[in-house]
Amino acid sequence: MKHQQIDQDGQNSDTVIALKEADTRKVNQSRDHVFSKLNNLTLKKLKDQVIVITGASSGIGLVTARMAAAKGAKVVVAARNEKALMELVNELREKGHSATLVQADVGREEDVNKIAETAIKEFGHFDTWVNNAGISIFGHAMEVSIDDIKRMFATNFWGVVYGSKAAVKHFKERGVPSALINVGSLFGDRGTVIQSTYAAAKFSVHGWTESIRMELEKEKVPVSVTLIHPGRIDTPYNEHARSYLNKQPAHRGMIYPPEAVAEAILYSAENPKRDMFIGSQAKALYLVGTLCPRLTDKLMEFIMYRTQHANRPSKPPEDSALYHAGYGLHERGTNIGWIRSGSMYVKAAKHPIFSTTAAIGIGVAAWAAMKRKK
Repeated sequence: MKHQQIDQDGQNSDTVIALKEADTRKVNQSRDHVFSKLNNLTLKKLKDQVIVITGASSGIGLVTARMAAAKGAKVVVAARNEKALMELVNELREKGHSATLVQADVGREEDVNKIAETAIKEFGHFDTWVNNAGISIFGHAMEVSIDDIKRMFATNFWGVVYGSKAAVKHFKERGVPSALINVGSLFGDRGTVIQSTYAAAKFSVHGWTESIRMELEKEKVPVSVTLIHPGRIDTPYNEHARSYLNKQPAHRGMIYPPEAVAEAILYSAENPKRDMFIGSQAKALYLVGTLCPRLTDKLMEFIMYRTQHANRPSKPPEDSALYHAGYGLHERGTNIGWIRSGSMYVKAAKHPIFSTTAAIGIGVAAWAAMKRKK
């Protein structure tokens, strides 16, 4: 009887193991099937999505939240300015939209995890996570304090790292096609003067995004990872920035509206995209900087010193939003120049054949400039 019991227990164990292996094979087969179509990953329509947006109390984040809600998405908005978030959520709910808020400093990992937990508690899950929160410093690299640089990196880089980890953890657990969208910068593709420390943080964001995209692809995780490359955008970014300048930071020249960035973000939430450049200036700087680095150095030195400030005294450093929440519910800034109504490049990017043609045209122009320089 004892031997019979042992045999029976062994058979039962074998059966359990076999069933577990079969279940594992089914999960892997399902995952492989999803991954085999990764390049054609099917993401939900916005009206069926829960979307998390950091830095949502002003600028790009605010516009993106309003546009996402208008398209039917349930939104989870996060920022340090709780009062602005409460007004935003009340505004959205009065219009019949589903929204919730989380007061959070993305430079603190526990706060970012709280954003994910709130989204799951409120809506059961989330489908898209947008790492948008950011702050800049205007000043020469050798003059900016180490403490200010560390604080800026806490928001601009570590906030993206914490957000990516929280989002991917949830996406892996669900196993449903999802989107991670990181907002970079044209200065993450090409260094600049005056905002040199900001550029360093955005270079880090770009490197992080490209690296985790490859790792997730290798792991066969069905997540679309998009990097947004905004050009100069008309938001309160300049007013929130910490300034070491005598004159108030501001964009001058050709400037794009935050709606163009929001359009790119929300398109990427529904359609897997590797990169989205906001404005031809962002794509041109990327290509020219790659093909003609020395020429680009000289152009940046000539252009950027004079086009990053307004002709009025700078606000004092303590008025910046580097260490505390800035004012909220403002979509636009106090920038100077030609503020475009939108970005034709973003619209072209929705149709690959047009964006490819445009990129080739910019590349040819950059190559011709390099040849002339020689």
